[in-house]
Amino acid sequence: MTDNILELNRRAWDAQVENRNRWTVPATREEIEAARRDEWSIVLTPTTPVPHSWFPDMKGAEVLCLASGGGQQSPILAAAGARVTVFDNSPKQLEQDRIVADRDELELETVEGDMADLHAFEDGTFDLIVHPVSNSFVPEIHPVWSECARVLRQGGELLAGFTNPVRYLFPHDLEHSSDLLCVAHSIPYSDLESLTEEEKEKFIRDGEPFEFGHTLADQIAGQLQAGFVLIGLYEDAYPPEEDALSRFIPSFIATRARKDRS
Repeated sequence: MTDNILELNRRAWDAQVENRNRWTVPATREEIEAARRDEWSIVLTPTTPVPHSWFPDMKGAEVLCLASGGGQQSPILAAAGARVTVFDNSPKQLEQDRIVADRDELELETVEGDMADLHAFEDGTFDLIVHPVSNSFVPEIHPVWSECARVLRQGGELLAGFTNPVRYLFPHDLEHSSDLLCVAHSIPYSDLESLTEEEKEKFIRDGEPFEFGHTLADQIAGQLQAGFVLIGLYEDAYPPEEDALSRFIPSFIATRARKDRS
């Protein structure tokens, strides 16, 4: 099953589009029109908009929306003036981006593939990478950071959202948990190792993607090891009424990192 995780999660996210998961619902026409007036925001994590100070001048900027299909970030950035490529493992997620582009006459490119393998792009192609919470769906993230560093120009920046591994200490269905949260797993976490065979088969039947809880060392120090300098960070959470853990701790992190010029 480990060898097939890319395909399993591709099919799962295709199914999530059919189920209208919140991260598959495209930007509205009104949001695109606002972005054309330079009135826009995007998220890397569940609720908090990315500070505008984290973005370069978007007019003509070469932007890679990495593992970011769904028609949310990429069309807004394209409407704001960027030259956008959206890269994702799910064909149906990429179709959501194309639907918005066709509807609102936007220019953007879609490319299907594995976020840990960006061989489709030459070194130093992009000024900015926007990478919302998604590396929890791949078992190894050091290749993701290394590839980001390779395809960014010197001085380019990586805006990444990811899950604090504390979230994976607890069972999957946190929104229905009681106030007493019982630790069930260790970190680093893997659905492939922690779920029973019956649970894995149910995930596949239900179109649920398999997840991996990476350590903060791999998430943050991994970026530094790849040649980035960390220059910004904030935490985020789901609305507390939707998620038991969010009543106690923000379990998502966004970072701003710059490819070192040295």
